[in-house]
Amino acid sequence: MSASVQQAIASLPVPEEWAWEVVVRPRRRTLGIEVTPDGDVLFAVPADAEPQAVADAVRSRLPRLAEEVRRRQDRAEAPVKQLVGGTGFAYLGRRHRLKIVAAESGRRVRLYRGWLELPRPVTPHEGGRRIAEWYTERGRRWLPARTTSLASRVGVAVPPVTVGDLGRRWGACASSGAISVHWAVMQLPASLVDLVLVHELCHLRVPGHGAAFRREVRLALPDALALERRFDQEEPLLWRGAV
Repeated sequence: MSASVQQAIASLPVPEEWAWEVVVRPRRRTLGIEVTPDGDVLFAVPADAEPQAVADAVRSRLPRLAEEVRRRQDRAEAPVKQLVGGTGFAYLGRRHRLKIVAAESGRRVRLYRGWLELPRPVTPHEGGRRIAEWYTERGRRWLPARTTSLASRVGVAVPPVTVGDLGRRWGACASSGAISVHWAVMQLPASLVDLVLVHELCHLRVPGHGAAFRREVRLALPDALALERRFDQEEPLLWRGAV
């Protein structure tokens, strides 16, 4: 079936430079279109999808899809930080300056009196890794309680939450019902962290990013449109560990 759907999509005026694929997801009832952070396109279809119907649906969405692919591909590269005194690091929307302190035994990265203290690392790579670990630990402590509150708003059971490096993804929802969040999200204001969490929680109810999914997000967050616009502005500035 996926081969027939792929042929039907390939017959459309899909730009040659696009990287796209078709995957069959038996739990789906309708077509789902996902655009990765790098601008690749994933067409998720039910097992009994009718190729021509899928092609017609894709054709109707091509203008909007092209705009989204272009926006993703045009994003600037992730910021690189210099680990020198005064470099700014955000935590839950508040900016803190980096302070390099003596590397004494047992000393760890911490927020202290408005400064983000980093014990002097042997290499920049080590320093970047330790700061990323600090964000990760903060996320592991802060996100579960936030998720509990938002899960009740979405109407789903509270899922397990893990925090780590998800590459260019900010959140993910596993088939087991667990959700994962990129540690870099902890740089965002709390309202935008909520947006990431609600996005993944809504996937527990609706797969894909179609109209039903967007409706779920807006039911949980009435100001989702404004938050999404703000997220699009903030996202290119998020530090993901490059030094």
